[in-house]
Amino acid sequence: MKRSTQWLVAIVFLVIGFMVAVQFQTTSHEAQVRETRDVWEVREELKRQQEQQQELLDKIAIADQTIEDYDRSSSRDQLETLKESIESLENKIGLREKEGKGLEMTIRPIFDEEAIGQEYPKISPHLLSRLLNELNTYGAEDVSIGNERFTTLSPIRDVNGATYVNNRPIGSLPMSIKVLANDAEKLQDYMEASPIQDIFNIDNMEIIFERKEQLVLPKFDEPLHLETLEEAGG
Repeated sequence: MKRSTQWLVAIVFLVIGFMVAVQFQTTSHEAQVRETRDVWEVREELKRQQEQQQELLDKIAIADQTIEDYDRSSSRDQLETLKESIESLENKIGLREKEGKGLEMTIRPIFDEEAIGQEYPKISPHLLSRLLNELNTYGAEDVSIGNERFTTLSPIRDVNGATYVNNRPIGSLPMSIKVLANDAEKLQDYMEASPIQDIFNIDNMEIIFERKEQLVLPKFDEPLHLETLEEAGG
């Protein structure tokens, strides 16, 4: 083999060796980056699991402490504790009359009732449900519609063209909706900026907001249909 050929072969092998080395270095770097990312993801997931576990442990500790306090208390104290728990639950689900500050909303027709050629407006179940969703989104705590306390147990239905809440018709306009809220001013600002007012305007209705320092909401007086629990194998 001539010397020039030997040099050419040597250069070719040198280039090939250099390319192999670069490829190996690139692969090693990608593997290292992927491994680093995998480790980071595992650490994040582990941290998240640890936080959830700690939160669960805290809740268990609170429950254990409640049970321990209950066991140590006298029969009279236990009875008072049960009464307080029942009252708290009844307040939460609306089984008791409730007072507080909030908004009184009046829904009324935009035009005069005696206007000729105008159909008297009414609130459909869909429109009422949308209004209630807006109120809940922006901080409403308790709501009454006319004389009906609205709760998570309250159905909103159409019965022969009339809107029913708690199996009773809400009646014709104008209609009052009372809303208890910690920050009635903020709730009013949100509702006035919401498109819900324009939606009511399309149906020839408007919503008037008035902040109140004292509102009284009636209790939910419908019968509770609770499933009867039976001990299995009893």
